[in-house]
Amino acid sequence: MMTSVDTDLIRVLADPLRLKIVTLLARETLCTTHLVEETGARQTNLSNHLKVLREAGVVETEPCGRFTYYKLRPDVIAQLAGQFAELAETARTAAENKRACP
Repeated sequence: MMTSVDTDLIRVLADPLRLKIVTLLARETLCTTHLVEETGARQTNLSNHLKVLREAGVVETEPCGRFTYYKLRPDVIAQLAGQFAELAETARTAAENKRACP
């Protein structure tokens, strides 16, 4: 039974803007222009966050003419959710375990 969670991915998703981007991309594939409109972030700031998400494998790009579309990789999110589910199950089964103090 796994009891650890991908801490690098947690750090990537812990940023409020990146989490907002992921939430938006869960609903639809969007280009940078759409994401700027939806988040109110500056394009350079948004591009930096998208780079972090891309390097972490959370999003992938899809070129379309002069635009780049971003889409969420649901398998990565599902894997993280599975790790949390396993962690929760471990906690349920270990709820009665208590280590004695010396």
